[in-house]
Amino acid sequence: MEDLRRRDPVKRTIFVGIFLGVAMLGWSGWIQAKAFKEKLALNSLEAQIANHTNEYQVVMENKKKLDDVNQKLAALHQLTMARLLNGNILNALQRTVIDDVQLTRLKTLHEYVTTEEVKAKTNSVGRTIPAKPATITEKITLTLEARDSSPNPGDQVNKFQEAIADCSYFKTFLGKTNAVRLKEYGTKTPGGEGGRPFVPFSLECKFPEKTR
Repeated sequence: MEDLRRRDPVKRTIFVGIFLGVAMLGWSGWIQAKAFKEKLALNSLEAQIANHTNEYQVVMENKKKLDDVNQKLAALHQLTMARLLNGNILNALQRTVIDDVQLTRLKTLHEYVTTEEVKAKTNSVGRTIPAKPATITEKITLTLEARDSSPNPGDQVNKFQEAIADCSYFKTFLGKTNAVRLKEYGTKTPGGEGGRPFVPFSLECKFPEKTR
């Protein structure tokens, strides 16, 4: 009887089932522990990625600011190199001396018209309108005020105007389309303290507009 009881297949099946159940619980616990560990590793990796993403965004924003500053510095450098120097004008005027004509005043007017940046956008029909960078347009006007004290006022004014127009400096910077214009021509004025009478006049030179 004792041998039969030991050889009972039902009992063996129960023992095997208990063993398998314990093994399954152990394996399940090991899987859960491993999954928890992997989840911790994943959370750590995601945190590192998020941190690097934030650092990347900061770097890109700083790069954008740096590029903007470099662009403005380049534009200022270009503007500085191309600026109109009064010293060069005075040097050129020394080559345009006309008898009985006295230059009394030189005035330069610098105007700068800015155009704001236009960002790229998509219109109602789905067409992309490209962006346009900000620009600045430089307008320079030179005014020469002088006196004609010749016996026949008027003749020397024309000669002085032609001398300015024929000067190589003004030819280069004024171009072919910007003429030396007679802006004002006054009336004959008696000279003070025994001086000769004179006629005041002014010439105007408009330099070509430059957009940068």
